[in-house]
Formats: sequence, C-alpha cells, structure tokens
Amino acid sequence: MQPVIVENIVQNYRTKKTVVEALKGISFTVDPGEIFGIIGPDGAGKTSLFRILTTLLLAESGKATVDGFDVVTDYKQIRNRIGYMPGRFSLYQDLSVQENLEFFATIFNTSIEENYDLIKDIYQQIEPFKDRKAGALSGGMKQKLALCCALIHKPSVLFLDEPTTGVDAVSRKEFWEMLHRLKLQGITILVSTAYMDEAGLCDRVALIQKGELLSVDTPKAIISQFKKPLWAIRANEMFKLMNSINEHPTIESCYPFGQYHHVVFKTEDNSRQKLENIAQKGNYTGVEIKPIEPNIEDCFMALMNN
Repeated sequence: MQPVIVENIVQNYRTKKTVVEALKGISFTVDPGEIFGIIGPDGAGKTSLFRILTTLLLAESGKATVDGFDVVTDYKQIRNRIGYMPGRFSLYQDLSVQENLEFFATIFNTSIEENYDLIKDIYQQIEPFKDRKAGALSGGMKQKLALCCALIHKPSVLFLDEPTTGVDAVSRKEFWEMLHRLKLQGITILVSTAYMDEAGLCDRVALIQKGELLSVDTPKAIISQFKKPLWAIRANEMFKLMNSINEHPTIESCYPFGQYHHVVFKTEDNSRQKLENIAQKGNYTGVEIKPIEPNIEDCFMALMNN
C-alpha cells in the first residue's frame, strides 16, 4: 500500500475581487519508506498541499489518502498516525524543551522513554538545553525540538513543511542527515522546500509552480531530460550582459545563477561563438564562458518556461 495518494486535488482561495488558484488538479503517489520532496518557490502551493494532507484544510475537490485513510472522512485516524512539522515554529515558546516534549508525548498517550530510541540522535543535541524556554533557542535548535515533538508518537508518515528555511548551512546539513537516519527506520517522509539544492537529497521529487506539477521523478531522471547544451557566462557588467543576451534572437533562456548567467540556445550551432560575439559587441570586460552540466534548478527553469 502506498502511504500517500493524491488524486486531482484542487484548492482555491477567494478574495473580494479575485480567485487565487493554489492547487490545480495535483496528482502523485509516495512509495513506502522514501523521502519525497515537494520542490518549488514561495507561493507555489506547497503549504496548502501539506495542510490538506495533514487534515487541517479541506480541498475544494479531489481525493487524498494517507496510510489508506481518507483525509476527509478518516481525519482522526490520520492525525494519530502522522507527524507534522509546519513551516512556522509552532511549539509553546514559554515551555521548556523538556516540557514541550512531555506535553506532546502525553497528547498521543505515550512517553519520551517509550520512543526514546527514535529521537535519541536528535534529542541528544538539544538535551543540554532541556530546561531552556523553547522561545530562547536558536533557529537550528528550534527545528530539532520541533522534529522531536513530531516523532514522539512514532508516526508512520512524517510531513515537514520547509523545515530548513531560515537556518544556517550547517544546521541544514545536520537536519538532512537526521532525515536519512529516520528513513532507515521505515518512516515515509514528505518534505517541502524552496531550496533547489535539497532536491538531490530526496529519493523522488515533485517540482511545483503556481499550483501545477511540472515533473515527478527521481532527481537524476529529471536532470537527464535536460537535452540542450547549457552555458555559463560572466563578466564585470552582469546586469547589462543579461539584457544583451536576452535580446539575441537565438536565445531560449538566460537567467542569473550565482556568479554566472546560465544560457540555453534554441539551436546548438556555434553557441560559444554567439556568446563571444555578444560579449565583444557590448565591450564587456572580465568575460568567462564555459559549458556546464545542468542541475535541478536548470531543469525547473526549463520546465517552467515550457
């Protein structure tokens, strides 16, 4: 049995003057014991989807099941079987680390001791601060406490809504290492993120933009679908250079990526020469041009443009 099945989920939000289409017929399945990533920018529909799957929001239409239970009719059973970590820190900030853990364990009729092996590796990192108020913890420590609280009742499916947003690079790395250890214990994990580089840490990903799925596959398979040559170019006058490239009739796409612009041509003929000609014509300085391999963000941009 697939732990998560989503079929044609539609969700709209209405204001006085307009209708915002948050989810436009989303469908996918998640396999047992995998880390499944929902990857997309802010406003793509990730949180709306997670709130529907965790029974906090009723979809306008469509169907979804978690562990075989319907998210509408079987919401009580689902809430007992899942762990949910929302994007915003939502624990009791005036309670200590220990008090928060004990509170959530009590809600699920369990104890810290009963499922200690599941949270041991995470809890040991925050145990020195167990008497500190949750609101006084650093961003990384808050995330670890929230993860412990989401795991304390040994859920079968874990939902993590942008868990690494706003934490430092070291904490992000540690968090993903913890998720891979949890996967080894048989927990199915759904994680949403706006960080494209985190897609490669998932078994499979769903790329989402403006409420629509662009692709659902393994990161490697998605990257393999990027067929056209990709070029990186930089100069001292980066903004002006991007405008010059986008004005060229043979350009399919050009977008900034770190210290470079990533460029795709409509045809493969004389791509380097064309970039050199653009650079020479604009009298750009410090020019560097090189072919590169695409990553998941390049694939996302290509799918979005298509």
